[in-house]
Amino acid sequence: MSEYLCIFAAKFIWDSMSQALSQLFQIATSLKAGEQNALTASGSNRRYFRIESEDKTTTLIGVQGTSKDENHAFLYMDRHFLERGLNVPRVLAVSDDEMNYVQQDLGNTLLFDYIAEGRKTGVFCEREKQMLRKTMRALARFQIVGSQDMDYMQCYPQPEFNLRSILWDLNYFKYCFLKATGLDFQEDRLENDFERMAYILLKADMSAFMYRDFQSRNVMIVGEEPYFIDFQGGRKGPVYYDVASFLWQAKANFHNDLREELIEEYLDELCGYRQVDKEAFYETLKHFVLFRTMQVLGAYGFRGYFEKKPHFLQSIPFAIENLRQLLASSSDDYPYLIEVLQRMTEMKQFKEVGLRKPLVVKVYSFSYKKGIPADASGNGGGYVFDCRAVNNPGKYERYTYFTGMDEPVIKFIEDDGEMKPFLEAAESLVDSSVKRYKDRGFQNLMVSFGCTGGQHRSVYAAEKMAEHINKKFGVEVQLIHREQNVEKEFPAL
Repeated sequence: MSEYLCIFAAKFIWDSMSQALSQLFQIATSLKAGEQNALTASGSNRRYFRIESEDKTTTLIGVQGTSKDENHAFLYMDRHFLERGLNVPRVLAVSDDEMNYVQQDLGNTLLFDYIAEGRKTGVFCEREKQMLRKTMRALARFQIVGSQDMDYMQCYPQPEFNLRSILWDLNYFKYCFLKATGLDFQEDRLENDFERMAYILLKADMSAFMYRDFQSRNVMIVGEEPYFIDFQGGRKGPVYYDVASFLWQAKANFHNDLREELIEEYLDELCGYRQVDKEAFYETLKHFVLFRTMQVLGAYGFRGYFEKKPHFLQSIPFAIENLRQLLASSSDDYPYLIEVLQRMTEMKQFKEVGLRKPLVVKVYSFSYKKGIPADASGNGGGYVFDCRAVNNPGKYERYTYFTGMDEPVIKFIEDDGEMKPFLEAAESLVDSSVKRYKDRGFQNLMVSFGCTGGQHRSVYAAEKMAEHINKKFGVEVQLIHREQNVEKEFPAL
């Protein structure tokens, strides 16, 4: 087929799908559909769109699936969960072939983004912890209440967590990740431990709804409450799998103390629905954590090595680090598997990559009267530049109610000319550090500008420095005007 015909065919298919969603939007809202904007989908082949009415009053999410059976499973489960009062998006209209549907728009706040600061630093604030506690309690309700009267034969591709699905996942890891590393191992001995693991996992209670892909990208925050999405792979199974999926998610960066706190929160809720032996729960959970970690590496290998999706390649070092921590306290149940995993984590390609988190630069303006800003990273404060030698617009009454972000002050400072060489010297120093920090894998740098009142000169200088660093190096810059109570973020480019 010629390039022209390929483009024409693709456009025809896109126009047809777009028209189908527009018609469903009109059925659901009695309004004419306007603009459709594609939304990011991480691992799924499903396509998501935010559809806005022509009069800009209403938005819905349009979904196009590639598997009718998978779509059917989602649509059935969505109705089932809504009937039981669980927080899921409401599907409002479905095409006859179930390949397209529109659902309630839950907004833009993923739990993954809600806890972004904690994920970056490993230190979660109380607000983030409270939402994580709510999510773990909601998970317990979802698993038990959601399982009540569910017709598991509607699930796809399997109605339950069974031997076949376990062996699929273990071989997914073996063929899509382990073999791709080039590590030499005895396949027969590895399979013996796989069978032993399957036997142990299948001894768990299988009476709950198992979400299967329960992680922070599949939880949305609406009015400070967690809502669950993308549960189409769910099936009947053990509660442990979802706890392991969530708390050992590769990029979550949960420390062990927080994990234990959240497990206790989860168990407190779960005890309201069934009797729980906590010691036995923890013992069984560790097997599911190891199993889920291998399954995740299999997915990262397939999506990254074979489908060439960079997001999954970037996640591999985090999953490997999780695995290292697990192996440090591993049991003797799978001796050869543990030996293979240990050798794998020590391979050169994984030892050299490490967990290199991106550099974040914090730029402050402040008043010397109130002291130099504290450095929350614990690295000692970085650069501090004193702007008080620069001519001060604050000594003129007409600038009293303006700051360094306002045009009159900006014009005064730039026309005066004293700030320019001062900033050039500061930028030269900071540039050299940013470059070295990036090269060496450092995560935090702090740059502060102080003046008498923290209103004019320091604010102007901090604004210019933040813009300069972000534009030149593409790193994330967090700008804080402490005395003005103003914060801005320049995302990584």
